[in-house]
Amino acid sequence: MPFVVVSGLSGSGKSTALRTLEDAGFFITDNLPPELWGAMHDLSVARKLDKVAVSTDARTRDFLGALEDSYVRLSRRREDLHVLFLEANAEVLLKRYNLTRREHPLGESLMLDFARERDLLAPLRAIADTVIDTTPLSAAQLSERVMRLFRLEQEFDLRLMSFGFKHAPPRDADLVVDVRTLPNPYYDPELRPRTGLEADVAGYVFQDQASHDFYHQLRDFVRLAATRAKASGRRGYTVAVGCTGGQHRSVAVTARLASDLADLHAHVTDHRDMKLHEDL
Repeated sequence: MPFVVVSGLSGSGKSTALRTLEDAGFFITDNLPPELWGAMHDLSVARKLDKVAVSTDARTRDFLGALEDSYVRLSRRREDLHVLFLEANAEVLLKRYNLTRREHPLGESLMLDFARERDLLAPLRAIADTVIDTTPLSAAQLSERVMRLFRLEQEFDLRLMSFGFKHAPPRDADLVVDVRTLPNPYYDPELRPRTGLEADVAGYVFQDQASHDFYHQLRDFVRLAATRAKASGRRGYTVAVGCTGGQHRSVAVTARLASDLADLHAHVTDHRDMKLHEDL
């Protein structure tokens, strides 16, 4: 896996590229002067970090005089050193700055800053192995380009949890679904103290065709929502399934979803209220 140096113009997408690498397991160091590239390499070797990326840009302008020597020294030690440079045209950079209301690191008028920054970073662009013009790219498209460039796999996780509405819905879920219309094992005295992980309790929940039809439509909707999240660049998506107490129906549905949506790396993170036997 290469040692990656990310550079480029302010507003060209460096943060997006770094987040993409970080999500793929890279150890990231932002705003690192070239003179410290070698030290970062030595530290990563000592700590057995095989995925490392650093960024160097206009914020380190006082240290760019050491760029050439630092690059030569590191390239001799790392045959897999890769410099990625991002740029975009001035009009797009201006639009992005107007949206974010950030201050340019060179701090004068923006159009003048863009021109000065291009000159300042010209030596970094000259040594770049890859230059990406992000003018026509969205953040998701840039992330995809970076993934392809370094042949990275970005595994998607569908996180499932059950809960009881009487204990309040979770606040950190992307999607909350309500399964309180399914048959409730609470009303069977023998099933009441047990959980939806047990076969006969789940059998009670899915006891008729209407219950199966409801579940199938719910499953298909969860698949659709998760697939769209994955396509948008998300690395994970959390679905919370709720019934009244969080002991029977939500647990059974969550367990079944985890099995049926295994191709989306679905897994149960928590049956949050399953152990709350009291006041069921």
